[in-house]
This record gives sequence, structure tokens and C-alpha cells, in this order.
Amino acid sequence: MVGGVAALRGDAHKAVVTLDTTRLGRVLAIDGESLTARVQAGIYGPELERTLQREGFTLGHYPQSFEFSTLGGWIAARGAGQQSYRYGKAEKWLVSAELATPKGPWRTESFPASAAGPNLNQFVAGSEGILGVITAATVKIHRVPAEKDYRGFFFKDFEAGAKAVRTILQEELPVAMLRLSDGPETHFLQSFSAAQKPPGALERAAMQALAWRGYGEGRCLLIVGLEGDRETVLESQVRTRAVIERLGGVHLGNRPGERWYSKRFAMPYMRDPMLDRGIAVETLETSVRWSDLHNLYRGVHLAIHDALRDNAADADARAIVMCHLSHGYIDGASLYFTMIFPQKQGAEVEQWLAIKRAASDAIVAGGGTISHHHGVGTDHAPWLLREKGEVGVTLLTGLKDSLDPKHTCNPGKVLPG
Repeated sequence: MVGGVAALRGDAHKAVVTLDTTRLGRVLAIDGESLTARVQAGIYGPELERTLQREGFTLGHYPQSFEFSTLGGWIAARGAGQQSYRYGKAEKWLVSAELATPKGPWRTESFPASAAGPNLNQFVAGSEGILGVITAATVKIHRVPAEKDYRGFFFKDFEAGAKAVRTILQEELPVAMLRLSDGPETHFLQSFSAAQKPPGALERAAMQALAWRGYGEGRCLLIVGLEGDRETVLESQVRTRAVIERLGGVHLGNRPGERWYSKRFAMPYMRDPMLDRGIAVETLETSVRWSDLHNLYRGVHLAIHDALRDNAADADARAIVMCHLSHGYIDGASLYFTMIFPQKQGAEVEQWLAIKRAASDAIVAGGGTISHHHGVGTDHAPWLLREKGEVGVTLLTGLKDSLDPKHTCNPGKVLPG
């Protein structure tokens, strides 16, 4: 997503060597008592889950790239999954990492908790290959949930929906996922779904009735996912629905949730066919405190629209800018923006750079991180100094110099040039 695996030789190296780790694709051990598993880092998501679930366990990490990404990649990018509310981002479920570094093998500590200095796993999660090659990891696992429940709710606007998400999280209700789409994304998703399978008469009538009640243009879709034992899921269902309806949400039943769940890995497949037709699809994300969330949302929208207008393919070009609240915490949430716009023929890269720069500047100005789960790579490196500070970047550079003095491991990534 951000140039993290682009093969950059730079001035210091004569050639580029790309390592394929996918033959390191086995689950080495499962500790059912401690609920951990030691796994080789090149294993793909589907094979990891098949192996764990045969024994009654799951990692529960489902990024949108799940079908074609590996355990080592998830750790290296400090990735998030769709159900990270319940199972955690990579830095939460990582117990210990094993790396091959230019200075020799390195295995981080693997204790349940320790006060023996900083936890070095936090240097590995998000390192994006600049410290060495992740060869294996010990991770926290969970028993396969007996019950899964995904359902939809409408809110009249994004602010009302965000308040409901914040309330659910701050009341510490156990959820696996809360995904709130803004008005443009809700309209896009429903239009896309209707194009694939036109709604029947009953569905059209139900939507009209909701529009009469004020859930019309600008309405926002919230998908709530619950996982666990039957009793926990039923209790959570009652409590989350009570919060949602108290704050103006209207229940749509299981169908929207089940539809999302069945299609959840499909959206990226749209990207290449659209690019072939001169339509760009770009995504970017951040996380920000609840108190700054709506100002950042508006600021990024404005910056993207201004940049799209100034770098439009032609005078009649139209763009779609959508957003959803993808992950949430007690103190803030992640906003995930998607842009669809006609490419400026002959200046596609310049157009993209201008839009990316404007959006990234607006994110940082609004108090958000430059990345919640896409990582830094090359695209976000120019903003890292503003986020980490001079001392922080010096610390990361020193770590890189110590483990990889010739800078042969994924050169040009993460650290500002």
C-alpha cells in the first residue's frame, strides 16, 4: 500500500535480492494450555487458519489482504485485521519474534509480562524488514468462537454513528468489529450491491419507509460483529443494540452483516480492472483521538477534494471520496479513506502525489498518525520526523545501524531520507 516492498537499490548497492519466505510455511507448535503457537513467518493467512482451526484455535487476524499475505508481513507492517477489536493488532498478539539479521540470529523475549527494560517486540512489529528477516514468531491464539453474529444498523449521519461506536467502546462492551461507513461509502456500497443483485419489492419498500423516518440521503451503515460463546454473544447483542437504539440507530437485521462478511475480501479485486480503464483507486488511513476525529475527518475530505479539483483529468471529471471508521479504542479511532477518480493521462504519478501529499498533510495537521495499519514504506517516510520527533528518529536510525550497518535490509524504507 505504501511502497514497503518496492525493490530499491539506491546508490550503495549493485543489485537487489528479493527473498521468498513462503517455504517457511508451517505451524511448528501449539501450546493449548498457554494459548500460544509458534509459527514460521512465511505461512499464508488461509493455511495458518486452516491448521489452527483443525486443532480448535484461531489467530483471528483477517486483514483485507488475508488470502495473499503472510504472518511475517502482518508483523513487519504492524497490521490490523477486520476483527482486531476482539483479537488485537499485530503488536498485541505478537509474543516473540525470530529474525535473521546481518549481525546474526535474534529472538526477542517471550514472557507473558516483564519489567526487564522495554519490550523489544515493539521494535520488530512495524520494522518493515529494515532490521532483518522475520523467520518465525510465537503468537497469542484463541479458541474458535462457538457463535458469530454480524448485523447492520442505520444512523442518520456519521456523527451519530461515531458517538454510538465511542459509547460501546468506552462502556467496554465485548465486540469483534464495529465498522461505520459515512454517507458516501454507504451509498456506494448499497449501489454496488444493487447492481449485482437488484433489490426486491419488499426491500425497496423497507428502504423507502426508512427514508420517510429520516434515514435517507446521508444515512450511515454500521456493521456490528460479535464473536464468542453463545451466552456472551447474546448478552453483547442486547447491550450493544440498546446503546445503538438509544443514540438513534435503527436495526436492519443480520442480512447486511452477513452480506459484508461473505464479500469482505472482494473489494481489492476491483482495483486493477478500474486502473485498466483509467480510474484510480487510492486508500489511506489514520487514527486520531475522539476529541479530534470529526475535525480531522472534515479536514481530510476538504484537502482531498481541493487536490482532486486542482489535479483533475478534465473539467468534467468527478471523484468519489468515502470513509469508514474501521477500528476503535477507548481514546480514539481509525478513519479509512477511499478515493476513486479519473486519472490524468500522461501525469498519473504527479496527480497521485499531489493528492497523497495534500491528504497526508491534513492528517498530520489534524492530530492523526500518518498510518494506523498500512505502515510507512517509502510513501509515508517524509512525515515520520513530525510524528516521532528528532530523538525518536535518531533512536530508530541507531537501531538500524547497529543491526544492519551496511543498510542491506530493505533499504530506503521507514526512515526519512
